[in-house]
Amino acid sequence: MSTAVKHVIADRGDFSWSSLLRRWETLLVAVLFLVVAVGSVSLREFLDANNLADSTFNFSEKALIALAMTLLIIVREIDVSVAGILAVAAVAMGYANTLGVPAAGLAVIGIAVGAICGGLNGLLVTRFGIPSIVVTIGTMSLYRGIALVVLGDQAYTNYPDALSDWGQGYVFGLIPREFIVLLAFASLFALLLHGTTFGRRIYAIGSNPVAARFSGIAVDRYRLALFILAGTMAGVAAVLLTGRIGSTRPNIALGWELEAITMAILGGVSIAGGSGTIGGVLLAVFTLGMVTYGLGLANVPGIIMTIMIGALLLITITVPVLLRAGAGARR
Repeated sequence: MSTAVKHVIADRGDFSWSSLLRRWETLLVAVLFLVVAVGSVSLREFLDANNLADSTFNFSEKALIALAMTLLIIVREIDVSVAGILAVAAVAMGYANTLGVPAAGLAVIGIAVGAICGGLNGLLVTRFGIPSIVVTIGTMSLYRGIALVVLGDQAYTNYPDALSDWGQGYVFGLIPREFIVLLAFASLFALLLHGTTFGRRIYAIGSNPVAARFSGIAVDRYRLALFILAGTMAGVAAVLLTGRIGSTRPNIALGWELEAITMAILGGVSIAGGSGTIGGVLLAVFTLGMVTYGLGLANVPGIIMTIMIGALLLITITVPVLLRAGAGARR
């Protein structure tokens, strides 16, 4: 008796140039090349190797936060308290530094405080069912307020040289260590999201949390873990930023939550959850980094950069919605 199979369902669809060209990441690559081309033509020092390397200092810490934010948004959550967590972690490191704790201990304290703050956010969301936007708006004020109360108008300074080496140091005398750390974490996040069961379940939760729960996925455990991860990455960013600037003030990383969210959404992560890639987010990071770098070389005021980031966030959120609405109307 013949057992030939009439139809085979492939794990992946056949390669198509048209589908590749329609991908959001392809558009980001084109925009990145356009930004580099315009910058290199209009600004004489744009392609200087040292300048390009140093420009990574402007986005590496924010991008670390954006990686964790990406996973949260994919599961339909968000954390607008990440900059406040960074501030509290930096303050904890500063206080420990006054007690003589060595650099390695300061790093552990900063990361641990970040994880604890993220865990508090996650518990409030998963245990009490409060929307994450409400919880993290509240904890954003709480964490930033703690930093203000502890420091007032003062600052923690005189950090160990070993901490400064991580924030300010270079590999091979050219590539900032922070950028190497970013690439390492981006690789780990890409493997986690795109190459493991954990990542597939994150997509499942974001696509349909009710169906994911009925299929046996511990949805709340995953959401809690992702909030802890977001706080942990904010703690890592606090370690690097504190080492780079050599001081801790209560307004440290003010407004960074907006930039981290912008990096994720511009990278193609759907605000409705269920889709997004680490590669897209990394391309968005580089694109925003090159735009900021070029504007800095052109002596454009910082407030203009803030306006542009806000405009980009609005555009990247509204354009996909309008395109889907247009496609639905045509059907």
